Amino acid sequence: MDWPAILLSLKLSSLACGFLLLIGTPLAYWVTYSRWRWKFLVESVVALPIVLPPTVLGFYILVAIGSRSPIGRAWAAWSGHGLAFTFEGLVIASVVYSLPFAVQPMTVAFSQVDHQLIEVSSVLGASKFRTFVRIVLPLSIHGVITAAVLSFAHTMGEFGVVLMVGGNIPGVTRTVSIAIYDEVQSFDYAAANRTALALLLFSFAVLSLVYGLNRKSLALWPLRR
Repeated sequence: MDWPAILLSLKLSSLACGFLLLIGTPLAYWVTYSRWRWKFLVESVVALPIVLPPTVLGFYILVAIGSRSPIGRAWAAWSGHGLAFTFEGLVIASVVYSLPFAVQPMTVAFSQVDHQLIEVSSVLGASKFRTFVRIVLPLSIHGVITAAVLSFAHTMGEFGVVLMVGGNIPGVTRTVSIAIYDEVQSFDYAAANRTALALLLFSFAVLSLVYGLNRKSLALWPLRR
């Protein structure tokens, strides 16, 4: 197995998962409780990576962070190098690509919190932030865990986006999915099978964890009410 590629994928997935929780949690909260008339447009943008072909999404991300873009020029001025075909570029692409897998589970979990509890907290003088930390988040922890697990697993298996944005640079942007593709291209089916089997078992474990958490949360939900 290509251990450098596996370790790089684990590093990428961990960073992307962390950023997605930081970005996705307030976004999911806003989507759940906002009464803005055009909120559905934001929801559509968030869900777009689910239906958009990865190569199309990767192409536009590459254009957005390229050397001619404002983001690319600002990053180059600050760091001395561009974002395209770098590990940092892969992190940005992974966050965009896995955003719906983080936001949607948390949105569902937030929407299941009894609104009367939120109203009581507001009447007692608690701020929205305190209400979120003390009431909404503890009652929605299963959704947050599901979001973290799904976004981590989704990043581990992504191929088209990372290939478009990062290319195939060993030790820098060569992830485990690209390593499997290279092994198949070189007719090393034994190595490809070992790596693919490891990903298969990992994906099965992730799905089992997600379904187990959701089943447990649904069983306990009537008691919470």
